[in-house]
Amino acid sequence: MNTTKAKITKCLLSLLAAGAAFLAAPERASAQEILLTGPLAGASSVRHLRLYRERRFEIAPAVTFTLLDEYQRTILLGARLTYNFTDWLGFGVWGAYGGAIQLPTHLTDEIQKVNRVRRTEDPTTTNRRLTAVQLGDNFEDQLAGMDWVVAPQITLVPFRGKIALFQSIYVDTDLYFFGGPAFVGLKERAECEANACSTPESFDMASRMAIAPTFGLGLSFYMSKWSALGFEWRGLPFSWNTGGFDTAGGGKDNNYPDTAISDADRRFHFNQMLTVSFNVYLPTQYRVSE
Repeated sequence: MNTTKAKITKCLLSLLAAGAAFLAAPERASAQEILLTGPLAGASSVRHLRLYRERRFEIAPAVTFTLLDEYQRTILLGARLTYNFTDWLGFGVWGAYGGAIQLPTHLTDEIQKVNRVRRTEDPTTTNRRLTAVQLGDNFEDQLAGMDWVVAPQITLVPFRGKIALFQSIYVDTDLYFFGGPAFVGLKERAECEANACSTPESFDMASRMAIAPTFGLGLSFYMSKWSALGFEWRGLPFSWNTGGFDTAGGGKDNNYPDTAISDADRRFHFNQMLTVSFNVYLPTQYRVSE
């Protein structure tokens, strides 16, 4: 009898546990498509959008600063001219001149201090012989520099919106990407033959043009219907001999100094720049979307 009651009690408890688990299970969610009717039916997600770029010329005087330089910093003065076919696509050209403002880095000053001491030693000493090809009287005079840059480029504007300043001022902003070929006018130490690169004349400078890709991204902060403040980061990778050193040309894989200056001594540099610009848009009145 007790065994039968125990079995019945056990069965009842099992049924109660199963029922509780069933009731606690989450219900299956379902969604219903809502058909919008009335004046908003088929309307676009954005109305009356200010088209700052579409069918407008952009003239942007700019100042560009080179970044992470080894021996010499350059400040380039120039401008960007762009015609924007749509609010998200434009084509233009950026040009700048850097031959006027070139500033040596702290590393250059330290090298020149050591060089000045070694130049007082006898020419037959090891220090003088090791640096005879590498360093002239003044290290700054042999540093390479960017004299000018001209870069046709395509501009894409995938993102735009507003940025809040101090939670009270809202500024129309867009983020854009650009890219294209760049033509760079360089000043480098002139080439010289082996065993002839220790004379004062062998430290003369020569000009050449390098062709390299350029690309980057920028932000435009619109201040009025016709003006904006712009910031850009630009990459400009190419090979050049920034210090005027003999670093290659002989030995296995041409990786050992050969007492000559040639194109083998150029090293690849991922040159980087930061640009600040004041953008003017013509015509001065922007269009507004429907």
